[in-house]
Order: sequence, then C-alpha cells, then structure tokens
Amino acid sequence: MKGYLKREDDFQDRRKHLASLSDEALRERFLELTAQAVEPLLKLAKENTSPSIERSILLRMGFSSLEAKPLVEGAIDRGLIGKGVGHIVYRVSKEKNIPLRQVGLEMIEGKHWDDAVAIFKGGIA
Repeated sequence: MKGYLKREDDFQDRRKHLASLSDEALRERFLELTAQAVEPLLKLAKENTSPSIERSILLRMGFSSLEAKPLVEGAIDRGLIGKGVGHIVYRVSKEKNIPLRQVGLEMIEGKHWDDAVAIFKGGIA
C-alpha cells in the first residue's frame, strides 16, 4: 500500500511493566489511572458554573425561565454566581425562615440580596 505508514507492533514492549500484575492489580491500576484522568474534570465542574447552568438549576427548583433570568443576573451583579444561584436562594430561605419560592420571587423584586451577600461574602457560608 503506497503512501501509508506502517505502525511498528510494540505492544509486547509497552506492556512489559504490566505483565506480572494479577487481574486484581490490573483492575486497581486501571481505577487509579481513571481517577487521575477524571479528577481535573470533577474539579472544573465543582469550581466553575455558567449562567445557563444556574438557570437550569433554578428551573429544577420550580422557577420559570422568566424568573430564573433575573435571579442569575442578580447573583452576577453581586459577584455571587460562583456560589450557585440555587444555593443562594436556598440559604437565604433557610436563614430568613421563608419558603424557597417566596424568597426567590422576593429576590427578583430586589429584596434579600444584602442578606445573600452577608451570608456568602461575610463568611457565614
């Protein structure tokens, strides 16, 4: 076949360091390497969010898309989006002992944001 590179078969050489491992040891090695590969992805997911992710969470909490948008914008304006907008609404609800949905609707009206900032930037979180 003209124009194709032939790959050297080096499988036996590359597996020498694994040849003496039992099936259980190979399984453990596989799980260890998998954890190393997945860890950066988990860290990225835990430490980062986006407005669309936050709106999606609020939708699952029972808010409409029209309600979710100003909640996300309010969190962005106050530098709180990294805390999670659903988490913010939940924490304010618990701190104020007001139903979750009511707190969210009141936050849309501009209420409770000072409380949210105090909770999350004041070290209560």
